[in-house]
Amino acid sequence: MCGISGEIRFDSRPASASAVGSMTEALALRGPDGQGVFAHGRMAFGHRRLSIIDLSEAAQQPMTDPELGLGIVFNGCIYNYPELRAELEAKGYRFFSHGDTEVLLKAYHAWGPRFVERLYGMFAFAIWERDSGRVTLGRDRLGIKPLYLSETAGRLRFASTLPALLAGGDIDTAIDPVGLYQYMSFHAVVPAPGTILKGVRKLPPATLLTLEPDGRRIEETYWEPVFGPQPGDERMSEGDWQDAVLSTLRKAVERRLVADVPVGVLLSGGLDSSVIVALLAEAGQTGLQTFSIGFETVGQEKGDEFQYSDLIAQRFQTDHHKLFIDSNRALPALQDCVRAMSEPMVSHDAIGFFLLSQEVSKHVKVVQSGQGADEIFAGYHWYPPMMEATDPLSTYAKVFFDRNRAEMAEALNPQYLADEDAASAFVAAHFARPGADRPVDKALRLDTTVMLVDDPVKRVDNMTMAWGLEGRVPFLDHDLVELAARVPPELKLRDGGKYVLKEAARKVVPSEVIDRPKGYFPVPALKYLRGPYLELVRDVLNQPAARQRALFQPAYLDRLFSDPETHITPLRGSKLWQAALLEFWLQTHGI
Repeated sequence: MCGISGEIRFDSRPASASAVGSMTEALALRGPDGQGVFAHGRMAFGHRRLSIIDLSEAAQQPMTDPELGLGIVFNGCIYNYPELRAELEAKGYRFFSHGDTEVLLKAYHAWGPRFVERLYGMFAFAIWERDSGRVTLGRDRLGIKPLYLSETAGRLRFASTLPALLAGGDIDTAIDPVGLYQYMSFHAVVPAPGTILKGVRKLPPATLLTLEPDGRRIEETYWEPVFGPQPGDERMSEGDWQDAVLSTLRKAVERRLVADVPVGVLLSGGLDSSVIVALLAEAGQTGLQTFSIGFETVGQEKGDEFQYSDLIAQRFQTDHHKLFIDSNRALPALQDCVRAMSEPMVSHDAIGFFLLSQEVSKHVKVVQSGQGADEIFAGYHWYPPMMEATDPLSTYAKVFFDRNRAEMAEALNPQYLADEDAASAFVAAHFARPGADRPVDKALRLDTTVMLVDDPVKRVDNMTMAWGLEGRVPFLDHDLVELAARVPPELKLRDGGKYVLKEAARKVVPSEVIDRPKGYFPVPALKYLRGPYLELVRDVLNQPAARQRALFQPAYLDRLFSDPETHITPLRGSKLWQAALLEFWLQTHGI
């Protein structure tokens, strides 16, 4: 809900209100309902508002509390803010608004920066102290809400999107070889704090960054899920795990109904979104609006799953909306879709979410979505090999990486090729951390806390917010993530994955949806590049900017162009689209 920006100076110069104004204006699509800029001395902050909770002027941002000497800009939603407000009122705090933003200010004053440990929700914020000049930046546990950073001598800027930072100017837009290597290995994911650009970082999830007026800083991680059994788990039966999963998910779905506007559901027809609809119906929601999208078939690749979304819509009597997109509509929308990306997102379904969000935003301002279930409940095909892996890094790389080191050397211009295998180095370091002993738990932790954040979660945020639509993801409720991390991997991987979730869902969802073949959000035209899509790719890679930048070796691109449909990554993506999408994104953002 919204977009935030700001500049903090650590020298004697005043913050640039004009730069913050430009960044804030670049966030207009995220917050079409209001705007504001606050500037004082060495600090300036901007906000664009999407009104979801407390629609009155009292909840406008930037919000200041003169009595407490605090100010805030905040993007997100705190689902348990009513309970926190009651607790703070009992302590004697007085409120002038009725939303969650002011609750964060009072909570910071009452409990200090670690107040974030009390929050259920998604958030990125900056809180400043008038008297000390201290500023605290924070991001939610699973990185649902983004926060990008740019530093030069004497100042730090932040914004909800990378393009907003670019709008403020003075950014080093040179390509970061490590970020490029990871992009080409992890199907476009560049793990925090990195990005594809040298001059832009991002605050990692579950992180607080405290900035002192003289530039000193403290960065701390306030949440790290432990993967593996906890004391007492040995007494849990299979039925106990199923009951715990369903009850925790039920609570997560109910939490995400907090709003002063209607809440809908993105219904793909798969298990994850279907169980959300079922639990909302069980909770007594009537007139629930659900939304599905489909594309035309290419070859043998079917482009929709309407048969399953129709089944759920009929079973639970939802007000269902189906959107069918043919290539003639999807192709011209790609430019705007890429413009909406904070970072290049190679996944085919970005255009699907973009067009679906456009339609959904005509009906509701908030939707729940099923992202995250495959990562936390082991629904993907690369998890079973990790169960008995004797060399976890090698096994994970074989089933997950888009390219090995040899192909990377063939693909990239030598001047952009990182000195080491930056993908393997990152995974090895993550696997070596304590808190996940078994190889499969190492993979699940990495995917839940890193890959999920900068692929599907970022995609949902960027594509929905491009239309002033707020996406909520109940599978990333931290109680549910912590519970899933404790479930024995055997109960997650059985029968093709997500077994414990499937069995729990049988209490509320028709078996036809649970036992169907595993699907995904298909956009076949971007997997099998043909006709005008192939010509778009050729045009992008032949632009003067692409030729001058020369990221990729010409011989490698020639090989991909010779037969693009055979050059598919282990995760079923087009290698040619991955290369083209990066150039497309850079050119679209004037880099």
